[in-house]
Amino acid sequence: MTTGIIHSTESCGTVDGPGVRFVVFFKGCPMRCAYCHNPDTWTMEGGTEMTVQELLDEYQKKAPFYKTGGITATGGEPMVQIDFLTELFAAAHKKGIHTCLDTSGVTFRPDNPENLKKVDKLLEVTDLVMLDIKHIDPEEHKKLCKQPNDNILAFAKYLNDKKIPIWIRHVVVPHITMNKEYLYKLGLFIGKLEMVKALDILPYHDMAKPKYAELGIDYPLKDIEPATKEMAVAARKIVLQGFRESRIKLLEEKNK
Repeated sequence: MTTGIIHSTESCGTVDGPGVRFVVFFKGCPMRCAYCHNPDTWTMEGGTEMTVQELLDEYQKKAPFYKTGGITATGGEPMVQIDFLTELFAAAHKKGIHTCLDTSGVTFRPDNPENLKKVDKLLEVTDLVMLDIKHIDPEEHKKLCKQPNDNILAFAKYLNDKKIPIWIRHVVVPHITMNKEYLYKLGLFIGKLEMVKALDILPYHDMAKPKYAELGIDYPLKDIEPATKEMAVAARKIVLQGFRESRIKLLEEKNK
């Protein structure tokens, strides 16, 4: 019987997709985002082996709460365990449960046929993808996350081609992503994606500092103040400016 390595579950998630949701936190992530609030999900160590049935049994305990929601897989990076993730979503679909994938897309390999086959199988049973785009600039992304972003942006385009609804998430960090040029470029990029249905611009917070101290890990952004809600609102306006410009061009090209 296949098992996944699970960090934890949350029974009433309200910010992890539409409606009230059962949230599954997967272990494992190749990213090392400077503001990550779940550093305890980076490795497989300390996780709990669970079967799909065990997770669905947990879901069923509060199933009436999830009528307008469903299951969200997050982490960590759930696509690190893509086979188990696909098995979970396939079983959920058989029961009519809405599935949402919260991912950075960092494991996507557009030039790897085997990876594409697995991704396609996963997307067949995925109703919504919440895609985290950490930074639009390639070099700045490497500084922020210790990973390139080319495969992440390629994944966004791939989702769009496959007609999978996308919610974009972007965290505003003072002095790092709170930058007019980068925010505008992000808007230009996502505006080309017709399947983008929502945009969440989230203010950076440092509430994970105690967790880093407990794990004995240096907190990379200790000298940066949390972003305010006002910063996030201002950033969203800039992103939407680029988004609208791209969307207008897209519609003009379609109508030619």
